[in-house]
Amino acid sequence: MDSIAIRKRLDELISARGEDYASLSRLLGRNPTYIQQFVKRGVPRRLSETDRRVLARHFGIAERLLGAPVEDGTRAVMARPGLVQRGEDYVLIPQLSVGASAGDGSEAGDETPLAVLAFKANWVREIASGRPDALTVIGVQGDSMLPTLADGDQILVDTADRERLRDGIYVLRTDDALLVKRLSVNPATRRLTIRSDNDAYPSWDDLDPAGVQVIGRVVWVGRRLN
Repeated sequence: MDSIAIRKRLDELISARGEDYASLSRLLGRNPTYIQQFVKRGVPRRLSETDRRVLARHFGIAERLLGAPVEDGTRAVMARPGLVQRGEDYVLIPQLSVGASAGDGSEAGDETPLAVLAFKANWVREIASGRPDALTVIGVQGDSMLPTLADGDQILVDTADRERLRDGIYVLRTDDALLVKRLSVNPATRRLTIRSDNDAYPSWDDLDPAGVQVIGRVVWVGRRLN
């Protein structure tokens, strides 16, 4: 695997987890600048087998994503969501601790990553705007979007897809709260309707788009089955 791609992936993991170069260097028993030198300057040219194994376990990813060779016919488990097959590229997307309320609004909370999830790059390009760095996974809170979205669902939000509003489900900000609602755009006036899929909740009609703060478009939902 290309050294630049490995260094970029490691840097993205460090950033998404809110970690720093020095602490990871200490984890490896190296001098404090070791990881920074590798990421920024490519020194050393590749990670040692031991360092690679420790970092892969620390971030919960397959060693092949940090440069380990993969033998023919083998598969590696990555980040719990699924299997990474030889020759496939994945993008790493942070799962944030913030929640989007499917109700009357909830505090946004902090944006500390809970985990880094792996999605197949080709699939991400098909469903999103094409900018993996603009994607985040957050949780749904409440029942106002039932049956489409349920409390506890994880949604993939494309923050780059918010300028060209069209009918769909979006995450919105109101004051210090996040909401997940369905937007409809009047094709003649371009005014907005915001509604819940659950009829027990109110709708807002004929809104000026300039007064609606859109965080991003929901492009995927994941749900735990009971």
